[in-house]
Amino acid sequence: MQIGIPTETRAGEARVAATPETVKKYVAQGHQVVVQAGAGVRASQPDAAYEAAGARIGSAADALGAQLVLKVRAPEITELAHMKPGAVLVGMLNPFDTENNARMTAAGITAFALEAAPRTTRAQSMDVLSSQANIAGYKAVLVAAHHYQRFMPMLMTAAGTVKAARVLILAPAWQACRRSPRPSASAR
Repeated sequence: MQIGIPTETRAGEARVAATPETVKKYVAQGHQVVVQAGAGVRASQPDAAYEAAGARIGSAADALGAQLVLKVRAPEITELAHMKPGAVLVGMLNPFDTENNARMTAAGITAFALEAAPRTTRAQSMDVLSSQANIAGYKAVLVAAHHYQRFMPMLMTAAGTVKAARVLILAPAWQACRRSPRPSASAR
């Protein structure tokens, strides 16, 4: 079977659907893997690592034209145009997006939304929600610590503990917060 791994096209998406380690397993099972050039660069996975694992580096049309396409996020309309009827798509596809579901159905795509996989012991290896929530929670603390003007609570020093914050506000659009200037000490 031919497996395609395209570059994620959504703004801010740095993940890639498969690592070179995963690709090596697919190739060992006899599959042909085509990775779009640059697909893993934002995830610190260079093309050379995919090639060393046995993948072929190709274009977006090559990766999206495979029998099985692995994506992190649901395909955009332009990506669906490259997919062949009868192809299988696996990824976090937002199964509640009825418009995109209709587009995939109209294109003849069989789609498996990993976030819809049951969260049972048997399906634990496919549980993308817990792993991604864990990563998001970790990253949220790092982003908050970056923007907070003081030490985080419970840090111990030779002089004792650092006073905890009374309120910590995390804006839903944290990128907008990054662009705004930090308030001066007198404004706090």
